[in-house]
Amino acid sequence: METIKEFLSKVLIENADETIRITVGTVVLLIVVLFLTHLMLKAIRVFTTRKLKEEDKYRFKAVFSFLKYLIFCVVIVVALDSSGVQVTAILAASTALFVGIGLGMQKLFQDIISGIFILVDRTVAINDVIEIDKKVGKVTEINLRTTKAVTNDDKILVIPNHKFLTEILYNWTQNNVVTREFVEVGVAYGTDVDLVKALLLGIAVQEEAILNNPEPIVLFEDFGDSALKFKLHFYISDSFNVPLIKSDLRYKIDKTFNENNIKIPFPQRDVYLYNQNP
Repeated sequence: METIKEFLSKVLIENADETIRITVGTVVLLIVVLFLTHLMLKAIRVFTTRKLKEEDKYRFKAVFSFLKYLIFCVVIVVALDSSGVQVTAILAASTALFVGIGLGMQKLFQDIISGIFILVDRTVAINDVIEIDKKVGKVTEINLRTTKAVTNDDKILVIPNHKFLTEILYNWTQNNVVTREFVEVGVAYGTDVDLVKALLLGIAVQEEAILNNPEPIVLFEDFGDSALKFKLHFYISDSFNVPLIKSDLRYKIDKTFNENNIKIPFPQRDVYLYNQNP
């Protein structure tokens, strides 16, 4: 028994005035307390998330992981203070170091706080299609520091969370998974506008990706400089692949218009040259 006490009393770290004195017993106590804290936090997490939906469960785990680190820091301070270590002396000696670390990790903490806000207020959720910095992607993972999204060309977009709070974010699917899109086309003056409308609606109805309810519509937008402007509006449930859907529609519009002798004009200008004699 005396041997164990002597072993636990063995000093590992000690300064000159003995304000900071860490023994083997202090380290053992710290390990035991951290292990018990880990088990307690794990039990709390399992008990809390067992009846949550999968989306809410993921959100809780992300926020809980941040709180877990804070709890561990508090437990370490309390455990050291209880074992006789003067924590204030350690903190005072490390003030300059903490200031340097704080300045260097300012962006990191900003990302973490932003991540908590995102998870709590549901600004962005998994499978949302978002647009930020003129880049579009489907959200696949939300972490405390970064959010990952996959783009249309299967590239991973890693977004620091502070961008969601400091820049304009377009969430294409926040209100509904169904989004309204459109394709523009111009036809030559003198073209039968009723035929154009019928052809565009026929193309939209045949496109599998376009929903029949709400129904697609065709709007006569304007009289352009060299064309009559039409806009085909339609609804889809897969906004992530909207570039492919629009491209397919344009192929079919071009083919259908050629089969029906409908011309898609290009801008034309008449240039008059005046020859002035000296």
